Amino acid sequence: MSATAAAATATIAPLPVLGRDVLVPLVTGGEVSYAALDYAASAPALQRVWDDIAAYAPYYGSVHRGAGYLSQLSTDLFENSRRDVAAFLGCRPDDQVIFTRATTDSLNLLAAALPQGTRVFVFETEHHASLLPWQQREDVEVGYLSAPRSPRQAARTLERALADWRAEANTGAALVCVTGASNVTGELWPVRELAEVAHAYGARIVLDAAQLAPHHPVDIAALDVDWVAFSGHKLYAPFGAGVLAGRADWLSEARPYLAGGGASRKVARKDHGGVDVEWHTTEARHEAGSPNVIGAYAIASACKALTEAGFESLVARERELIGKVRAGLAEVPEVRVLSLFGDDAPRVGVISFVVEGWNSSHFAAALSAEYGIGVRDGLFCAHPLVRTLLGGEPGEAGECGAPEAAPGERSLNAIRVSFGAGTPDEHVERFVGAVKELVRDGAKWSYRTEDGRCVPDRG
Repeated sequence: MSATAAAATATIAPLPVLGRDVLVPLVTGGEVSYAALDYAASAPALQRVWDDIAAYAPYYGSVHRGAGYLSQLSTDLFENSRRDVAAFLGCRPDDQVIFTRATTDSLNLLAAALPQGTRVFVFETEHHASLLPWQQREDVEVGYLSAPRSPRQAARTLERALADWRAEANTGAALVCVTGASNVTGELWPVRELAEVAHAYGARIVLDAAQLAPHHPVDIAALDVDWVAFSGHKLYAPFGAGVLAGRADWLSEARPYLAGGGASRKVARKDHGGVDVEWHTTEARHEAGSPNVIGAYAIASACKALTEAGFESLVARERELIGKVRAGLAEVPEVRVLSLFGDDAPRVGVISFVVEGWNSSHFAAALSAEYGIGVRDGLFCAHPLVRTLLGGEPGEAGECGAPEAAPGERSLNAIRVSFGAGTPDEHVERFVGAVKELVRDGAKWSYRTEDGRCVPDRG
């Protein structure tokens, strides 16, 4: 391979995604290829995933119990997808893989399945999907743990909380919920160490892998976690499907998450009115209704694509992209990158920052309108964490992604850039260049506040 060809290859993302050739207009005139750098919210679907879905679409049929050929084919596809996801996650032989709508749905399902009186321990640094579901149960007590400033401190904080809980002569069940990678800082959490602490005190642990699974291998057995939850739309699959995988006992004993067909094995009339129901004890117990076969198949396709591409090479390349972005931002004194664990902490391709003298919504709007770069601004559905990192009071009111301040005024929000296996080098290079230019020269266009957000003023 020639040097020129090698250089060209290096700029191509290892896994092609949909939308990679989409052109978007600039307020300053002309068009540019869209730089999607908001993977932490929703990663573009892989081209392979889309092709697999399109190939299956003509064979779409009802799932489970259908006598027709297409029904049987769709059922096989659905159940094979379950097995593919189990393999991707390194599930234990007795683990269940339940298809849900997303990570939020998965963790709400698990919350509904907790034994009565369970004590839940969750760090305040979690995404709202893993921070909030537990308090929906009136018979479950939640202990919120303060933001740690190092992985070691995270383990110590959890150990103290569990020791205090056991010292109170509590004999009930306990659950620890922790993220694998922060959706704000991208920093990796010490999952294996936290699992060891949890199990030492007889607690179980669920891993929110929404941000981890698209970037690093997730092995339930190796990490020794009890459950894993993640979303398809962050794993290069289309919207609308997710996974909860892990131990079967609490799930098999809980009331069905939804009552309806598919979850029930047998329904019979009672002699004096009403019905008796025998519920499934398998994954079907929590998958009532016609399942999202295409969503499940899309997740399985993405799992296979990532596995075949090889996480070792994907992680190595992403580390290079992270280095480019962090080095570029470090050259701009006005930029402050947010971090819990420090600059040397291992992380995935998620970086949040603030720019001195800029409202984050204004800065993000200028990146989009003037450079064709899509990032995210706000509190990223992790309000307590972002407020901690920005020095705000935990109780301050605010709405995620809708700062109240006008352009140029300080507000408690940040900018997040995120990328992955579908990101070409040019996108991160354009982003770094745009940040430097905006800070140095200011925006080329005027902006106004509309519904709490900064938007280009088009007169």
